[in-house]
Amino acid sequence: MSADGQGTQEPHHWFDDEAGPVVRPYAMTRGRTTSAGQHRLDLIAVVVAEQRAADPVADQTLSPEHVDIVDLCRDSPQSVAELAAELDLPIGVVRVLIGDLVDDELVHVTRPVPPAELPDESILRDVIDGLRAL
Repeated sequence: MSADGQGTQEPHHWFDDEAGPVVRPYAMTRGRTTSAGQHRLDLIAVVVAEQRAADPVADQTLSPEHVDIVDLCRDSPQSVAELAAELDLPIGVVRVLIGDLVDDELVHVTRPVPPAELPDESILRDVIDGLRAL
């Protein structure tokens, strides 16, 4: 209630005026939380634009965010985390968008070698010592 006893309420703003227009992440992904291909995209997976993705702007089925991802990856390969930071989008949204681009064969993803598959440091040192002994 206000000071005069009236039951008036001030309208509440649910966003900051400086935030600009707000688009919900599910609007960019059309409500999806995964892509159709269920691509496993680690934060350090590297996204590379395919050669046929020469002009993604001409493809009317792509959203502006899809085009931005292809453009960024055309200049140099980008990790999933770098793309999310550059586009200022949540990582979940970027994963879905990248999955769409993989399905459309506009980008491909290279995954890092799992730590379990990397050679042990002691083995590498033994190889170096063996080479030096020659």
